[in-house]
Amino acid sequence: MSAKRDYYEVLGVSKTSSLDEVKNQYRKLALKFHPDRNKSSEAPEHFKEISEAYAILSDPEKKQVYDQYGHAGVDGRYTSDDIFQGARGDFSDIFGSRGGFESIFESIFNRGGGFGFAQQRGSDILYETSVTLEDVLHGKKIEINLHKQIECDICYGSGCKPGTNKKTCTTCNGHGQVQQRRNMGFASFITTAPCSSCRGQGSIIETLCSECKGQGKKRGIKKITFEIPRGIDSGDYTVPKEGNEVPGGINGDLIVRVTVQPHPKFNRDGKDIFYDQDVSMIDVALGCKIVVPTLESTEKIKVDPGSQPNTIIKLKGKGVFHINSRGRGDQYVRIVVNIPKKLNKHQKNLLDEFQKASD
Repeated sequence: MSAKRDYYEVLGVSKTSSLDEVKNQYRKLALKFHPDRNKSSEAPEHFKEISEAYAILSDPEKKQVYDQYGHAGVDGRYTSDDIFQGARGDFSDIFGSRGGFESIFESIFNRGGGFGFAQQRGSDILYETSVTLEDVLHGKKIEINLHKQIECDICYGSGCKPGTNKKTCTTCNGHGQVQQRRNMGFASFITTAPCSSCRGQGSIIETLCSECKGQGKKRGIKKITFEIPRGIDSGDYTVPKEGNEVPGGINGDLIVRVTVQPHPKFNRDGKDIFYDQDVSMIDVALGCKIVVPTLESTEKIKVDPGSQPNTIIKLKGKGVFHINSRGRGDQYVRIVVNIPKKLNKHQKNLLDEFQKASD
């Protein structure tokens, strides 16, 4: 999934810009990339990008969500209809005098299937979860009941009442678009626009499905199962095509935001893990064998006589896997010498004798 540009960067404004500044900047860019004025093949995509940015940044609620969570938060909360609905009045103010707002909105934002510049795509959904370090080692299967836009199970996405069909639009003869001739003094121009009768679909629903009201989709719950791969790090991961569904279009994605929980015993660095083991100064001086925990069980290790504080002992292959490789990391045990804070008289005398014998 290609990453969207930052909305503030798209419009060339900052988070502290006023609503009037955002609107004026959008108006300037919209007139520059309006497809009736700019015949570049890239103009429609630029127009869509700046209009989406404006629809979010001009709405206080949507702007707050975007500032806090970024694109994933917006896509996870709002459908395409939700995003543009609140800004329709502003779009009309800017384009209404040209008589081109509705046709541009329908075609550029792909509200109809017959004339869209690109196939309509459902919005992404954000799902947040946390995993343990043990899950990082083994991987984890997750099953959730996801609330999302799903295809209507009554009309199967057609929008028609069962037993009825769509009728070919007589205005555009099923093409989804009509041509308009404009006389400009000594010359005339022919432009193509979505059909206003069928909204660019090429067909008209005579009897709406009672369940989805002709939308072909509805809010529902779908059971989704996906795997958290071993070796995962905190971050966003994509489950393709499991976002909001669009009949006849492309489903959005499910964005899984994973947080790896801190472990009470181990620290992680990539595929290696680290563990601190307390050892008494006597055991360090004389040498000993100790049992330390690992992510899977325990391991017996030898502390050599005379080992110094912060000595590192490596347990090969006891780390975690890397998400993009087969190799497993190591576990590193750091020896922390435990020096008693209080000594009784007898212990002090023994240490004094030890010191004198060492001189």
